[in-house]
Amino acid sequence: MAVPIPVSVIVPAYNAASTLPRALDSIAAQTARPQEVIIVDDSSTDATADVAAQWCAAHPDLSIRVLRLSQNGGAGTARNAGWAQATGEFIAFLDADDAWHPRKLAIQHGWMARHPQVAICGHRCDVLGEPARGIEARDDAEPPVTMRDLGDFLMANRMSTPSVMVRRDVRPRFIEGKRHSEDYLLWMEIVHAHGPAAVIAWPLATLFKARYGEAGLSGDHRRMRLGEADTFARLRRQGVIAPLTWCLIAALGWLKFVRRQWARRG
Repeated sequence: MAVPIPVSVIVPAYNAASTLPRALDSIAAQTARPQEVIIVDDSSTDATADVAAQWCAAHPDLSIRVLRLSQNGGAGTARNAGWAQATGEFIAFLDADDAWHPRKLAIQHGWMARHPQVAICGHRCDVLGEPARGIEARDDAEPPVTMRDLGDFLMANRMSTPSVMVRRDVRPRFIEGKRHSEDYLLWMEIVHAHGPAAVIAWPLATLFKARYGEAGLSGDHRRMRLGEADTFARLRRQGVIAPLTWCLIAALGWLKFVRRQWARRG
């Protein structure tokens, strides 16, 4: 059996009994086996805990832990709980309703291992209902990468959470209890503290809902917009962005929100 790569996979799950097996199966199908899988049950009220236990029993070849939170804190809080228990050099996030390409860990970990100066890396994702984009390269090939600095992220979130891999020892964490745009905030804090993020052009994950505006948290446009506004306000208070920049970004965000709302009505 191949030696696992030093990656801890964190899967937050809340009332995800119907989708969790698909996400976990995509981990089991990886060509590079992770060091550990940490499933964080965010105080689910459905059969999520039973599904997780059954999946663990069916995969004795993987190192798996299941954490159960005593109260629901949101995906960011659940990810932090898993992160605190992780032992791998790298952390990879997978939401319970998404799935990875079988070579995601091999390709992304390989790239980060060859570029130790980069603290955070993402990649493109396919979205269910959109044309899929295949990849044709070896795991050890150098994938096409774009470096994204803070200015790039201020214009838009450049990485979906299931695409992200970070070095375990980076200092920022998800804001506890923040339920909207918590991932976007963390990516920008890490980029500000550690330098630009790498974004691999290959689609190494599939999202089973649109990035903005369908089921789940993204389905509530107003709360998503308020969460994003809170993200930029926090960056201003931290001194990451200047007051004038904050004003411009905030105004642009509300203009985008109005445009989306108008388009939905059309």
